[in-house]
Amino acid sequence: MQKRSDQQTKGPTQRQQRVGELVRHALAEVLARGETQDPVLASHVVTVPEVRMSPDLRIATAYVMPLGGKDVGPVVKALARNKPALRAEVARRVNLKFAPDLRFLPDESFDEAARIDALLRSEKVSRDLAPAPGPADEEP
Repeated sequence: MQKRSDQQTKGPTQRQQRVGELVRHALAEVLARGETQDPVLASHVVTVPEVRMSPDLRIATAYVMPLGGKDVGPVVKALARNKPALRAEVARRVNLKFAPDLRFLPDESFDEAARIDALLRSEKVSRDLAPAPGPADEEP
């Protein structure tokens, strides 16, 4: 018998990841085809880099980003407004016992990657990575 704290420290199960990918593909397809009648969504190309499923597979948290990274707030609000229609389409495309409740959050992984890249290119890191002068480099 596993303790509840053990389950919280582990990452998502293989099933959560597999279902998350199915939901991600279904959402991306619906958004790419423009099957929603929302002017905000119609005017943006929305990418869905990741969907995380809750352990009971009843909640799907979709991380979304409009192409170019502009108008993130209005796009997330438009997705939330169209949640019932999107949920119905996902349920139709993904064969699950229960249609997961969709939640939309902005994807911040691109910002985090840019921040890490800037840190790696900083002068401090470059200085630390430069080869240290050895005994052969010193003059007598």
